[in-house]
Amino acid sequence: MREAALKVLDSGRWVKGPENQAFAEEFAYWCGAIAATPCHNGSAALIAALRILSIGPGDEVIVPSLTFIATATAVSLVGATPVFVDVERDYWCIDPVETEAAINKKTKAVIGVHLFGQAFSPHLREICDANNIALIEDAAQAHGTELEGKRAGSIGDIACFSFFPSKNMAVGGEGGMITTTRPDLAEKMLRFVNHGRNDVLESVELATNLRMSEVQAAIGRVQLKAIDEWISKRRKNATEINQGTKIRPNSQHSWHQYCILSENPGALINKLSSAEIDSKIYYSTPCHRQAVFANHHQHDTILPVTDDIASRLVAVPVHPGLNQEEVERIVTTLSSAKETN
Repeated sequence: MREAALKVLDSGRWVKGPENQAFAEEFAYWCGAIAATPCHNGSAALIAALRILSIGPGDEVIVPSLTFIATATAVSLVGATPVFVDVERDYWCIDPVETEAAINKKTKAVIGVHLFGQAFSPHLREICDANNIALIEDAAQAHGTELEGKRAGSIGDIACFSFFPSKNMAVGGEGGMITTTRPDLAEKMLRFVNHGRNDVLESVELATNLRMSEVQAAIGRVQLKAIDEWISKRRKNATEINQGTKIRPNSQHSWHQYCILSENPGALINKLSSAEIDSKIYYSTPCHRQAVFANHHQHDTILPVTDDIASRLVAVPVHPGLNQEEVERIVTTLSSAKETN
C-alpha cells in the first residue's frame, strides 16, 4: 500500500487518473457488476444511488430500521421519505413480507441491507421486479457476500459499498464504491460523481464532486488483491467461534461482524472485556427511534423483531488479523459465559 501510494504521489496525478479507472473496472469484475465508480464514502454512495434513480421529494423508499443510520438518512437527504420495516427473526435482514406489505404508489425503491455480511432475502429481487421498483443494495458491510451464486454488488439495480477502515477492505481513509447491473444507469453513475458532466465537460444534470483520490484508489486496488484471502480467514474464524448464528441457505456470509444474540449483553460484554476481548452492541437504538427521526410518523411504531433484538446483538472479533490463540480465547470466554448464565 505504501508503494502504491508513493507511486501516485510521485506521478503528480492525484485526481481523475488511471488508478480510479482501474479500481472501478477491477471491482466491478470482482463482484460481477457491469460497471462501478469509486466515490467519497458509503454514505455518499447511497445518496448518489438514490439521485441516479431520480428519487426525491414525494417519493418513499423502504428501509430496515435495524441498520446503520446512513441507510435511512440518505433517503431523507434527497428529500424522500424512509419507510421503516421490520427484520427477519433468523437472519436479521429486512423482512420481505413486511417489505411487500409496505409498498404503495409512492414507493420508488427498497434498500436491502446485507447486515453484518449476511445476504438479504432473494425474495426482495422478486418483489421489486413485480412492483416495478428499484432494488438498492446497501453492501457497506458485505464485501464478498454471495447470494445464489451472485456476489453483493451484482444483485440489485445499483449497489453501495463503504471502504471505512473497519470494513472487510479499505482504501487508507474514507472511501466508497457504486456498482450497477443496469446499462441505463452505468453512464449516469459515472457522471454523477463528477458534477454531472458529460464527455465534453458540460454539466447535464444536477450533481456534485464525489470523486475518490488517486492515492485511495491505488490503495484500494492493492487491498482488492487480498480480499478473497481475508474473507476466507473471516469465514474460518466464524466457523471456529460457532455461536449458532444462522446463515441464509444458498448464500455465503462475509462476516463483517460476528454478532451473538445475548439475553444479558451487559454481562457478556463485561466477561469479554475481562479477557481483553473487544466487543460492542449493534445497533442499540433502531433507526426509526433515533432523535433525527423524532418527527417521523413511525418514530413510536413497534417493530417487534427489531425492538426485541436491537440492544442484544453483541459483536465479537472475527477479523483476519486474529491469531489462533486469540480465536481460542474468544471461544473459551464465550463458552464460560454460557456456563455462568
